[in-house]
Amino acid sequence: MTIISKNSIIRIAITGPESSGKSYLAEKLANHFETSFSPEYARAFLAENGSRYVQKDLEEICLGQIKKDEEALSKANGICFFDTDMLVLKIWSIVKYHSVSPTIRKAVAERHYDHYLLCMPDLPWEPDHLRENPSKEERLELFEMYCGELEKSCLPYTVIKGGGNSRTESAIKAIKHLL
Repeated sequence: MTIISKNSIIRIAITGPESSGKSYLAEKLANHFETSFSPEYARAFLAENGSRYVQKDLEEICLGQIKKDEEALSKANGICFFDTDMLVLKIWSIVKYHSVSPTIRKAVAERHYDHYLLCMPDLPWEPDHLRENPSKEERLELFEMYCGELEKSCLPYTVIKGGGNSRTESAIKAIKHLL
């Protein structure tokens, strides 16, 4: 399948709280639309450097994510998926440190996506040593923060919910409305 875009690559950010299916969805959508996706750099950074981090590390994660995003864009076939976005870093920084660095603020302002898929945290929690918010209540609070940030910035988004194939199919349907 070849997707023809008018002048540039359509950028779809997959965002939301941890353990809400972002990585799985990014890979499934890239396969379905025969294109590339940018994996979440934070997981690789924390796996390499340990799960203990400081606020300054979020800036390194930000810069690493931008590099991964650019690599994915260079391989994209009309559309590109991003398994996380700068909004994730902004909210992570607010929740963890109650502030956002100028580096992350600049990245939020400069990185643009054509549409956001906001993943509802309605999937079962999958624990791993890199995740920090296991309670359903915490993940729902984070979800509301994402909704608020997207709405405040007037960014186009679709909430993706449900499990298994229905989750992927609803994301595909939302994307097809954009094409």
